[in-house]
Amino acid sequence: MSSAHQTSRSRRFRQVSGAISALAVAALLAACAADPQYRAPEPDAGRGWIQPADTSATEAQLAAWWRSLGDPVLERLVEAALAQNLDVLQARSRIAEARALRDAAAGAREPSLNVGASVTRRRQSRNGPLPIGSLPGVSRDQTIHEGGFDAAWEIDLFGRVRHSVESADARVQAAQEEANAAHVSVAAEVARTYLSLRGAQRELKAGEAWVGTLRRVAETVRRRAAAGDLAMGEVERSQAKFQAGAAVLPGIRARVRATALGLGVLLGRLPEIELSLADSDRDEIVLKAIPVGERADVLRRRPDVRAAERHLAAATADIGVATARWFPRLAISTAGGFQALDLGDLLKSSSQVLSLTPLISWRILDGGRVNAYIRAAQARQQTAARAYEKAVLSALADAERALSNYRFSLASVSGECAALVSARRGYDYAKRRFEAGDVARLDLLDAERSMREGERACARARTGAAIDLIALYKALGGGWSEGSS
Repeated sequence: MSSAHQTSRSRRFRQVSGAISALAVAALLAACAADPQYRAPEPDAGRGWIQPADTSATEAQLAAWWRSLGDPVLERLVEAALAQNLDVLQARSRIAEARALRDAAAGAREPSLNVGASVTRRRQSRNGPLPIGSLPGVSRDQTIHEGGFDAAWEIDLFGRVRHSVESADARVQAAQEEANAAHVSVAAEVARTYLSLRGAQRELKAGEAWVGTLRRVAETVRRRAAAGDLAMGEVERSQAKFQAGAAVLPGIRARVRATALGLGVLLGRLPEIELSLADSDRDEIVLKAIPVGERADVLRRRPDVRAAERHLAAATADIGVATARWFPRLAISTAGGFQALDLGDLLKSSSQVLSLTPLISWRILDGGRVNAYIRAAQARQQTAARAYEKAVLSALADAERALSNYRFSLASVSGECAALVSARRGYDYAKRRFEAGDVARLDLLDAERSMREGERACARARTGAAIDLIALYKALGGGWSEGSS
């Protein structure tokens, strides 16, 4: 071969190598320019609460708020539910799934290795393009023994695998926040159901006393009517009030049992498991103003907002995965092993086979599919961004609404229970006058009826305020701590 010919070949090789290098550098620069950079949004929490509020709350106060209510039964129920509730267990399973998918995505960064062995029995054609079977001394029938490995490694130059791992990491974190949200919801629902049970029990107790008073009023009116002191119309009216009051009690009893059955389901057990609570009683919880922290603290603490932010991060990383389709995929593959016609020769050095293959694959024409994938990823990212914004606004609205409801509930409790105090004083005064002979028995019973109605109203107001207190803890994102999921 002439020197001029060799020089020409070397020049062409350098030109091709230079073109490939320039193309690779251009692709790398384009990939860097198109690489999506995620920055966590900083939501606007506003200037402060609409209603005046104590902003001194700490994470520890809200993490296990049910312990501050002073009811050991409630503590037992909430902590049992957080360990056994089926929604919580499902959320934990979704964390395990997300972690497994993350490990699968990260595995693409590592080389893959396959090993295998085979035995092939083959008959060669005597009339084919390579008539090996017709060569002298070569058997037409052959048995080929093979054993070896093949390995491949993708060089993640343009970030496809890196962004896949980033997306998977964010989804693991989102699953953890969704599990925290399940903790918040389950703790609040158990407490709400339990306090509804206790409230229904107190309402039933007050209602039974009220109906007893109505019965005594009806009996007294009947006796006075029989004596000619009252018209028969008064008898019918008092009897109607008694019957109407008595008709309320079965509904309250049904509510007591229904809430007790609901507690069993929330604990992930048979409905009747907590039915005995319907026959027990506890002191009322203390209703007081609670520290809520700043509005920005609520956004940092609410698991649904945190989960929405992590979904946004995952969707942003998915844009990088889609964009990486534009660029070449670089890989190195190698294969090696042994091949022989005679099994006894298989492991000899002369039977070795080996290959090393650098590979570049670049999709130039694809009918616009890559652009479509990128647009779809960008649309998903915008959807996630809007979902995050909605979660922020919903969290602030929930907290403001819950804070307002609880504040007005406390005012209602104050008014109803003050009215009860007055009604009790009125009853005590009427009782003293009755014992002194200054008023009739019917007047005393009327004062007692007013007192019993006040007891029912106060019990309902306290139950409503207790439930609004639980709703406030939930709206503040209380009920979880780092590592609880």
